[in-house]
Amino acid sequence: MVIMCWMDTKTRNKWGYFDHRRRQHQCTKRTNTTTDSAKEMTPGSFSNMASSWCNKKISSVISVFVCFLLVVSSKICPVSSSETGSRHATNQTFRPQEELQKLKYIREHLEKINKPAVKTIQSPVGDLIDCVLSHQQPAFDHPQLKGQKPLEPPERPKGLEPTGMVTENFQLWDLSGEACPEGTIPIRRTTEQDMLRASSVRRFGRKLRRHVRRDTNSNGHEHAVGYVTGDQYYGAKASINVWAPRVSSQYEFSLSQMWVISGSFGDDLNTIEAGWQVSPELYGDNYPRFFTYWTSDAYQATGCYNLLCSGFVQTNNRVAIGAAISPTSSYSGGQFDISLLVWKDPKHGNWWLEFGNGVLVGYWPSFLFTHLRDHASMVQFGGEIVNSMPSGFHTSTQMGSGHFAGEGFGKASYFRNLQVVDWDNNLLPLSNLRVLADHPNCYDIQGGINRVWGNYFYYGGPGRNVRCP
Repeated sequence: MVIMCWMDTKTRNKWGYFDHRRRQHQCTKRTNTTTDSAKEMTPGSFSNMASSWCNKKISSVISVFVCFLLVVSSKICPVSSSETGSRHATNQTFRPQEELQKLKYIREHLEKINKPAVKTIQSPVGDLIDCVLSHQQPAFDHPQLKGQKPLEPPERPKGLEPTGMVTENFQLWDLSGEACPEGTIPIRRTTEQDMLRASSVRRFGRKLRRHVRRDTNSNGHEHAVGYVTGDQYYGAKASINVWAPRVSSQYEFSLSQMWVISGSFGDDLNTIEAGWQVSPELYGDNYPRFFTYWTSDAYQATGCYNLLCSGFVQTNNRVAIGAAISPTSSYSGGQFDISLLVWKDPKHGNWWLEFGNGVLVGYWPSFLFTHLRDHASMVQFGGEIVNSMPSGFHTSTQMGSGHFAGEGFGKASYFRNLQVVDWDNNLLPLSNLRVLADHPNCYDIQGGINRVWGNYFYYGGPGRNVRCP
């Protein structure tokens, strides 16, 4: 893997390319620690204990339900505790029929999205990566894609640096040396535990509405973004350094991404999104993970994260969308970033996603969209968090590195080399980048431009602090 490695904390102009394998020894101690802790906190570990405790011969779905019954029955048994007595008054009524229906829905949904695997690879963080035949991936459940196969690579935007198509190796599951065979794609397997964690199993894998910054009234979602608008955009490119921000609650998240946007900010909003995120609800841990998203109706009924519905067509057998990213940046230490490019294929009109050094991940078919069938009207870059106001105070969930933009290189998170694609498939620097933070005392942003980084900005923050109560 070729990663941009920025080591000089005093100047931004000293940089170079480092091969991941040549610098693996630098990360050995941290990687081992991560692996060990991952073994302790593997999302499936509790499930395995529960299954063996209840009955190993019972199916995993039924074991979850049986154990749930046991937990509930233990709570309604008399015990000598005044605290328990107070809980009885607030306990909700247990409805077995509703729980059975919920578990039935989960099982049917898992059968739909988890496709037959040619090979399965265990990730150090507990994920199971299934190698699925390309034409059997979830995208081809879509009526307009049934019976089809992934398209051939499109023409890349003019102005991109030549690439030797070096194999990217930026995810923990891939460090074992195992890979998915040609003709297959890696898909992170969705588990019962993943769906049971969700605040709503019916909306599993989907965002809530209005996650794009239009004003400060965004239902607990706070942003620090740079954006361009007022023109026709056919793609965007940026490099983002990757961190592992602290997320305070299971139902909060912290992400850094690009948005390619069209339509109004009403029910017709179209977006294509890609970046990295920490989401305990979606993944069951606090690792930063590569993700994608799309919607054509403002997050109402269309679209989803990653490959959790039919839509995005993956073409790459080495990149698992939703898998943990490695390495990550460290405060006053090495800075590691990922490059992302989204652009509209001039020939077929589909929106393609490229990662790093010319590695095509796949595409969003143009028929998924209304406004984005033509072009985008806004491009956004930056960070977003959910503030659920725990205990009535602002959340301490971090954005980016968890440090304010003013701390600069090596300490604050950044986007660099921001570009857009024009009508003629040319990659161009931005001419009118604006920056905006919803709550600058909690998370802020500072833009700039120079010869090496082009358009860039630092952004992020700690959340709750003396100026952000």
